[in-house]
Amino acid sequence: MQLQGVIDAAVAEIARVLLGKEAQIRLALCCLFARGHLLIEDLPGMGKTTLSHALADVLGLSWKRVQFTSDLLPADILGVSVYDRNDATFSFHPGPIFTQLLLADEINRATPRTQSALLEAMAEAQVTVEGERRPLPDPFFVIATQNPIHQSGTYPLPESQLDRFLMRLELGYPHPRAEREMLLRPQAAAGQRQVLRQCIEASQLAAIRKAVGQVHASDNLLDYLQRLVACTRQSAEFAVGLSPRGALALLGCARTWAVMHSRGHVVPEDVQMVLPAVAAHRLVPSGDFAGDGLALVALLQRSVDVIRP
Repeated sequence: MQLQGVIDAAVAEIARVLLGKEAQIRLALCCLFARGHLLIEDLPGMGKTTLSHALADVLGLSWKRVQFTSDLLPADILGVSVYDRNDATFSFHPGPIFTQLLLADEINRATPRTQSALLEAMAEAQVTVEGERRPLPDPFFVIATQNPIHQSGTYPLPESQLDRFLMRLELGYPHPRAEREMLLRPQAAAGQRQVLRQCIEASQLAAIRKAVGQVHASDNLLDYLQRLVACTRQSAEFAVGLSPRGALALLGCARTWAVMHSRGHVVPEDVQMVLPAVAAHRLVPSGDFAGDGLALVALLQRSVDVIRP
């Protein structure tokens, strides 16, 4: 089966449990294929945990979940060395971060000290515990969920940690037809989780990631991307624009989106499709737009409209 067929089968399988959210499913897979990490910001009960379970199932990944709370410590995530009196030695007990897919649930309910425990893992696929570096599995993918910052008991993620997430998504309320279908399912009413079949083997995931590195981006396409990035830096509507790392993230996701649609080259529509998910959490709007996610996406769309390919 061609790579696009494999990806389409995975999207269709996840769509069985996350109804009416194909665009978000494709973006989440794009984030994983691009070797990034995903931040999902939404209200409780919108399907964030369902999406992480489904991604683990269709890719055959080991999966662990950590519920972030105000009393969670870094050692609860990374692991700890325990002294054995019989052998007079310390043995390391790995924490839940040693898995292929980690769900960091409600990450902004933990203190900044605990949040920072993920920084090295997300940037370098390793953790350092008591001076010793320990590699993490490959692939290693973090899905972090975040409650809206206006809710009580939350600690906003600092810009340095937001930048570690390749994409940020919002699932939103389902369409009424999709919600009706969900309500009619007996397993949903009983709170049972539906296990999905594996659609992407480890070798196929490696092939997809290898194909991303071979996608061509023309000079004209790079000119277009640079004009978009420059617009975020120079426009009075943004207090802080995209950094060089943000520009690289945008290009990497555009290349991945091209692979997901069986293209060996990037087109402007690839950049436009991934731009809100890649850029919105990296930008700082100015003036009346501060703190308004929808307004920020509208500003990005305005930039796309102004900067023609």
